[in-house]
Amino acid sequence: MDLVKVSKQRLQVMRDDEWIPLLTEVSSFCTTHDIPILNMDEIFVVSGRPRRNTQQIKNLHHYRAELFYTVIDMQLQELNNRFEEVNIDLLLCMACLNPSNSFVAFDKEKLIRLAKFYPSDFIGTDILALDSQLQNYVFDMRSNDLFLELQGVSELAEKLVYTRKHETYPLVYLLVKLALTLPVATATVERSFSAMKYIKNELRNRR
Repeated sequence: MDLVKVSKQRLQVMRDDEWIPLLTEVSSFCTTHDIPILNMDEIFVVSGRPRRNTQQIKNLHHYRAELFYTVIDMQLQELNNRFEEVNIDLLLCMACLNPSNSFVAFDKEKLIRLAKFYPSDFIGTDILALDSQLQNYVFDMRSNDLFLELQGVSELAEKLVYTRKHETYPLVYLLVKLALTLPVATATVERSFSAMKYIKNELRNRR
């Protein structure tokens, strides 16, 4: 998640401050290799179209606003859509289930917060019961040799079932199952929306 934040900050800095350095670098490259350099103050001409049918804009506007800014804005929008604040919090909470390195990522408070994302699965006193189970669970896992070399939540789920610990810690196991199904559910929803968008575009094109 830190890398996502860094990527967004880096893209914003690029948008705000790095057009001139980029233009300078490209111009230098063109000069070195005897490539003609566009005059940014001239009118931009769309190849293959008569000038009278095109909007009169300068090369500078086309390459900076319509290309440079647009591409960066698309990248920022994609990151914001995929990693909005709620999703990031959800993923950070899920990461606390990772059993690697003797459950070093374990954080009881974040796992309880994860459970609260699923009010239909954790009802009534389940949150209090989960709190108690988590305290026993982490001591049990760290003291059990069978759980010391696990890598990933899927291996944790398998080992919990194999040792029947899923019956001892049913609410913790429920969190594990939810964490495993979330990526699949998210991907399915994304594919569904992509399909809907494609169908809508096809219908518009037929009108």
